[in-house]
Amino acid sequence: MKKNVFLISLLTLSLGFAACNKDENNNSSKSIPEGTSEVEINENNVDVTEQNINTWTQYATAVANLLAKDASDLNQAWSVSYNGGEAYAETFKNFGGEYQSAAACVQQIVDGCIDIAGEVGTAKIGEPRDLWEAGKYTEAVYAVESWYSWHSIDDYSNNIISIRNAFNGTRNNQEATHSLANFTKSKNATLYASVKGKIEAAYNSIKGMSAPFRSHIGSPSVLVAQEACAALVDVLEKDLTSFVSQNANDDEMDEIVRTYVDQVVLPTYTDLVSKTAALRQAIVALSNNPSSNAFRNAANLWIEAREPWETSEAFLFGPVADLGLDPNMDSWPLDVDAIKGVMESGKIEELIKWEGEYDEDNEDIEAVQNVRGFHTLEFLLFKDGKARTY
Repeated sequence: MKKNVFLISLLTLSLGFAACNKDENNNSSKSIPEGTSEVEINENNVDVTEQNINTWTQYATAVANLLAKDASDLNQAWSVSYNGGEAYAETFKNFGGEYQSAAACVQQIVDGCIDIAGEVGTAKIGEPRDLWEAGKYTEAVYAVESWYSWHSIDDYSNNIISIRNAFNGTRNNQEATHSLANFTKSKNATLYASVKGKIEAAYNSIKGMSAPFRSHIGSPSVLVAQEACAALVDVLEKDLTSFVSQNANDDEMDEIVRTYVDQVVLPTYTDLVSKTAALRQAIVALSNNPSSNAFRNAANLWIEAREPWETSEAFLFGPVADLGLDPNMDSWPLDVDAIKGVMESGKIEELIKWEGEYDEDNEDIEAVQNVRGFHTLEFLLFKDGKARTY
């Protein structure tokens, strides 16, 4: 997930949406008991109407087209050709580019796991919790990723699965013969058990959070999940990193890298392509014949498409980062006023695309990325944790 730095805006524009008053609905001064869900979020008052349905579904279709294209481009870069050269999978497996050894590639695998474990604990869960504890209850809910669909806990637990998959060298919770898990077990059974246990503890504690997260940010279960993620970061960052450095055997690690790419990365991106394509087809059907049933079908396929994306977040390096595909597909939080501005402009296709070489510091590119991707579709497809109706 690419985290944006701007503040979320409350809805204030038209397009047939219910108007909101920020001052009248600011709950930050309320005394709300920990773990309750008494914060009213104005976006939940936004409805699809006869007046806005055409623009609404046109926008959803345009975003879905780009999402499917981004998934395809990412898969192509890894499996076919990257920047006019060989596939990134081959570069990584053969220690090309910035990676000069198998050990360096294995350390990149570990670093990707560290990054997402830290992000889940300190950003995805921690930032809303910090805002809540500061008495900024409305802002806390805005900071929760995937709260429109009430899908946050599944997202975060899938992020931990991405770590498990990277460690195991499989996607089915088994351990590949040539995997970081099996290699660690053969040389340091204590470390192996520690890593496995902390992955499992992080997953279970996230799944054990009171649901939906947006309604239970103050729950004690949130702190349990944060602590489990911190413990996972600690064992990966200190112990597993040191282990990789001390046991840098290119022959053994070469097979680990190959298994990781062939059995984890490439199949995950293949699934992402197929599931974003299915989501796109459902949204085209919604646009052609709007109905509550069509919204429900598209919303279900959005959830299915999230799974391969969230289980890819332990490997957000290479093309997904270099080409700006992560923020293209998963920028958060949303700029809802900007989304509405795109719909009102009559220039949907023009305003959600950018061209040229990616530059993460380019504010114009960032502005475009803020109005596309999974979470823009989530806003268009979901309300109060359920599919929108029409």
